[in-house]
Amino acid sequence: MLTFVECERASLPRNMIENSMFEEEPDVVDLTFPPLDPDEVAYEPRSSRLLVRGLGENDMDDEEEDCESSARLLGMSFMNRSSANRSNSSPYTRQSPPRSCSRPSTRNMVVCVLFLVIVASMAMVLYFLPGCTFTKAGCRKTDNNTPLEPVYPLSTNGEMFPWAQYQLPHSIRPLSYDLTLNPDLNSMTFTGRTVINMSVLHNTKRIVLHGTDLNITKATFKDRNVTVLEYKPNEQLAIKFSEELKAGQYCVLTLDYSANLSHTYGGFYNSSYYDKDGNKSVLAATQFEPLSARKAFPCFDEPSFKATFLIKISRKPDYMTLSNMPKAKSTPLTNGLMLDEFEKTSVNMSTYLVAFIVANFIPINRTVSNTLVSVYSVPEKKEHTEYALETASKLLEFYNQFFEIDYPLKKLDLVAIPDFLAGAMENWGLITFRETSLLVGKQSSSLEKQVVAYIIAHELAHQGNLFLTTRFRALDKDALNSSHPLSTEVNTREQVEEMFDVISYQKGASILLMLNASLPGDQQFRKGIIQYLKQFSGLNTDTSDLWNSLTQVSTQHQNVSEMMSSWTSQKGFPLVTVSRKGDQVTLQQEHFLLTSENTTHNSSLWNIPVTYVNDSCSLAPECRQVFTLKTKSATLKLPESVKWLKLNYRNTGFYIVHYEDEGWAALTEALSSNISVLTHEDRASLIHNIFALSRLERVSFRQVLNLLNYMSNETETAPVTEALLQLKNIYRLLDKRQEQELVARMESYILNIFGSLMSKQTWEEEKNVSKQELRSTLLEMACSLNQENCTQKARSLFKHYAEPAGTFRIPGDLQQVVFNVAAQSDEDWMTLLNMYANATYDSEKRKILQGLASSQNAQILKEALKGDIIPTQELPLIISTVSNGFTGYLFAWDFIQQNWFRLIEKFSVGSFAIQTIIKSATSQFSTQTHLDQVQRFFSSLKEHGSQMRSVQEALETIKLNQRWMNRNLPNLQKWL
Repeated sequence: MLTFVECERASLPRNMIENSMFEEEPDVVDLTFPPLDPDEVAYEPRSSRLLVRGLGENDMDDEEEDCESSARLLGMSFMNRSSANRSNSSPYTRQSPPRSCSRPSTRNMVVCVLFLVIVASMAMVLYFLPGCTFTKAGCRKTDNNTPLEPVYPLSTNGEMFPWAQYQLPHSIRPLSYDLTLNPDLNSMTFTGRTVINMSVLHNTKRIVLHGTDLNITKATFKDRNVTVLEYKPNEQLAIKFSEELKAGQYCVLTLDYSANLSHTYGGFYNSSYYDKDGNKSVLAATQFEPLSARKAFPCFDEPSFKATFLIKISRKPDYMTLSNMPKAKSTPLTNGLMLDEFEKTSVNMSTYLVAFIVANFIPINRTVSNTLVSVYSVPEKKEHTEYALETASKLLEFYNQFFEIDYPLKKLDLVAIPDFLAGAMENWGLITFRETSLLVGKQSSSLEKQVVAYIIAHELAHQGNLFLTTRFRALDKDALNSSHPLSTEVNTREQVEEMFDVISYQKGASILLMLNASLPGDQQFRKGIIQYLKQFSGLNTDTSDLWNSLTQVSTQHQNVSEMMSSWTSQKGFPLVTVSRKGDQVTLQQEHFLLTSENTTHNSSLWNIPVTYVNDSCSLAPECRQVFTLKTKSATLKLPESVKWLKLNYRNTGFYIVHYEDEGWAALTEALSSNISVLTHEDRASLIHNIFALSRLERVSFRQVLNLLNYMSNETETAPVTEALLQLKNIYRLLDKRQEQELVARMESYILNIFGSLMSKQTWEEEKNVSKQELRSTLLEMACSLNQENCTQKARSLFKHYAEPAGTFRIPGDLQQVVFNVAAQSDEDWMTLLNMYANATYDSEKRKILQGLASSQNAQILKEALKGDIIPTQELPLIISTVSNGFTGYLFAWDFIQQNWFRLIEKFSVGSFAIQTIIKSATSQFSTQTHLDQVQRFFSSLKEHGSQMRSVQEALETIKLNQRWMNRNLPNLQKWL
């Protein structure tokens, strides 16, 4: 699945990013469950492990006076998704965007995306046992003072519930589901019948499955009525029997139930939108990943419980329905409704991939390799679907050839949903998207089109993008003590939600890229993936299955498992330190950890495929040499005539390099003399690495500034965006600390380095995608620093754009720059607000919204953005944008405190949206006062979010900001 995270906008312009980097909700894959012992045998609870793949998806971006009232600025109405309170001009009731880095060709982009096939083969499984050991007698709690006593949870009716683990027992295996759903879009309720065909694996007296907020009205088993027990804390249902079900039996459980359509973004949820004439339409759609299928129907809602599904949905005659499979037939009902029945799924599926939609969407389609490919949208946006159809069709053909496996279904639907929290979701045969992730206007920039292509490619292959800035952002997060291994235990629902983060996606993608780069030959990785897919098609897999497949095709019999286990089983990554003495080069590895509190990772070792080039040959791939570093320290020989050494060629490795002695000085001098001695990827990695080492206090900030001196000659996107991002972070910290003299000096410094390049940027239509990225980054910075030639041009473009004729178009990559400048004028802000209410093109609408949130007028922020026309799904974007400015950053933090419980009602604890909100509001704090405030607030929440990893990350980041500022403020006074 795709979500939007904070990639710090290093590669895509901010207008294309929610947090700044494509961060989608990581795709979840199945992990093999070993068969459990029969229920009677004593066993310890099993914790599942999760290895999620990597994708860079979306990153979200970016007064003290009257904080309490300003907390209402976004307004409580943000929390109210009821469309009944919206005006006719209101937009949709919920929504998000994308991003990227350097510009490869279309084919290279697609091949790059393919690296993440591991995602489609890894596993999500959850649940843990709270403080119990289970025996034949039940769950027993132990302490030092009392003997073992059986402890059973209580059902809602007061009866003992027969199971106390989060993970379901494996005595029963579902074989098939027959689902009938009857949604009522007037009352926003639905009824359903679920018929589950099951096999008994072990003798048992219970059936335990999942169900959340479902009112079970009738249950039958073997044609007899049975009582269903519910244990809400674990979202479980159970049926107890007086006689054992015997292993080998087949049985059928039928459950009738009713429920409300969800008012959040998970489960079977309701939504609405207004067309251009102000007419309201309602719809219902699903989002089941990771734990929400149980909200729509009783089921075994864990990825390893695969089954087939036969789905039937009733609807009004003027509506249509979609599901994973093609429609088999439609039958008129006596109540005037139609019952649509879909074909039975042709393979076993996990519940989180089930999907269905009831709406009045319309499609365009074409047949590709015997598969009907369709793109659905609301009727008035049909003209925006052509690009998605063309892209999906080409990608489907490419994947069929690349994987040597044909797409197995008769149809593939891509659906743009007006109210959708994630970026996209890879439901089998029915992929759902945000409108901004799928719809493209005919006059959209090539940069916008490329972002949509990335998302479609990701969802079709279910893999991810491997671009340069995503790897930098993954390194930044993995350098914190609050990080986690790729393969890690998940013991609660919140921990499952939190696995959808930068580490799971971007780090997962990055180590696959490193693995591919380390394998000999350009086809070995692909061959291993193809073997893996064919061997384990439709099965649950473990991470070792993929590594074994890659090992089997290795021409040099490399042990891939040995290498990869060091990268997946421990958090963090290595710092490789290079020192030279004569012809001896010593490489040393250690854990790169910005904070060392309560850690024992100093002895961590990685199996590192170190690549390097030197001044005699540094650009072409054949210049690259490889040295495997498995131990704490090792040496290699190099001619003494070599002037400098650059490790991690083109940044394909997931590690940071420190050049001791004269190493940094030699590289700095080389770049100052000739910028072309290194690839642009290597130049960008040097910039990222030296800033990271500065935070680690291994280099001085003076060394950082010395390296950046070469930047006045830089023209490539990746180094420029990385340098600007790092400098902007420091600028914002200084701004929030009200160090106005240093802020002014920092502005002068940035303009001194980049001013010439900024002034060379054009404002007309630009076809080259790389140039679009570069100029949008540079001009956004120039205008944010109030450079008159930039702001004047932006205001002029906006004036033409706002003319009644409405024929003037701002180039897509420059719209965010222009809207941000316009929002600083009260008059133009109101014009933007009117434009937002009437805009129909989703990408442009979102840029307008981000511009509105960038205003630095406190009164406007407090009075205008009350949420009456702002989709709830955009709240994380609003908060991150408001937090970037000095006027709004304290307001955003206050708003979160005032509205926390409403926030976690809409965006569940641990979700990507909540992670983004916490990070956005706290990442620019650098004082002890703010540290105490944040710690005090989250500590008070207890089970409502205090234990989230994102909270620990926020506290750690504030401490690091505080440490950096205390150390560098005096030096900045001198150096700048």
